[in-house]
Amino acid sequence: MGKRIIFTVTNDLRYDQRMLRICTTLSAEGYEVALIGRQLTSSIPLQPQPYQQIRIKYLLFTTGKLFYLEYNLRLLFFLLFQSFDAICSIDLDTSIPGILISKIKGKPHLFDAHELFTHTPEVARRKFIQKIWESVQKFTFKHTNAAFTVGPAIAQYFEEKYNKPVAVVRNMPIKSGATNPNNPLSPAWQSKIDALQGQRFILYQGALNEARGLESMIHAMTEITAILVIAGEGDLSQTLRNLTQSLNLEHKVIFLGMVTPNELPQLTKQAYIGYNVSQNAGLSYYLSLNNKFFDYTKAHLPSLINPFPEYLALMKEFKVGLATEPDIEDIVNQAKQLFTNQLLYDEIKSNCKLASEKWTWENETPTLINIFQQTYQHNFH
Repeated sequence: MGKRIIFTVTNDLRYDQRMLRICTTLSAEGYEVALIGRQLTSSIPLQPQPYQQIRIKYLLFTTGKLFYLEYNLRLLFFLLFQSFDAICSIDLDTSIPGILISKIKGKPHLFDAHELFTHTPEVARRKFIQKIWESVQKFTFKHTNAAFTVGPAIAQYFEEKYNKPVAVVRNMPIKSGATNPNNPLSPAWQSKIDALQGQRFILYQGALNEARGLESMIHAMTEITAILVIAGEGDLSQTLRNLTQSLNLEHKVIFLGMVTPNELPQLTKQAYIGYNVSQNAGLSYYLSLNNKFFDYTKAHLPSLINPFPEYLALMKEFKVGLATEPDIEDIVNQAKQLFTNQLLYDEIKSNCKLASEKWTWENETPTLINIFQQTYQHNFH
């Protein structure tokens, strides 16, 4: 039996592509992996995976301060009675119980930052709350044995702030295809796509949260002759549906709800343009490097892309889309370019094919595996 690693998150495990890839990879390396999250009333059954999946159930609170307090206390006591060789906390909202229990049991702790949590819009605008999370962040980096994150810019931020090395494991898709080939071929959303009768559509996949540029994109659809398909849910789910209704765009903006990671590749390859244009709402977004950028590229899907440093650097290597400002006019102009300029579209699509051969999870896994090997060697030899 290999060494047992426990990963902790606050989501319900079903839609987290990064954790699916990380846990599957380490399981294949011989580690015994457990992923702990929470169960919501809306949670759908988990699919079998080559690692253990555990949901903390019957939470009294689902949002806000009381949720974090309850979840961390529940997680603390759960971990206290678990056997493990290392804990890896995902983001700051699970790091304190992971560190405390690791210290109690004399085991290493690792930290994976999926974003710059202290500078997300929801946190940064509330200065008192931000200070609390900055204290948690400082505590985390002081007491963790190894840290890694999703992109070079966030890694550099942490290294400069805490004088501690931070590795980079980017959110790239698996080259070989969908993570679960046994997934049903006709998901529930397919009927909505079929109803478009072959019309070209723009795809947004991801959380429907603040500063994702979704309001501007919906407004832009009044001037774009195409369909917008939105795959995901979030804090703005109802607000965006209300906006669509107020603009009389129900026939042009299609909400699919949540789509699982294993279904997303099937959806993405049917789109004509991908949408990935966030507002510069703080350092977390400005330094980001998200799943959808690489998912669109893997599907050979030209996209509208954040004009942020990480994306611009990668597009110097392969121009896989058009850098687009998150305002209605630029979204309209850039989208129309891709719809009307076939030479440009074909050139970008060809670049996506080239990039998809290089920007793969398989090229990230040596770094991931080395992080855990080095952590164990340093702590047990």
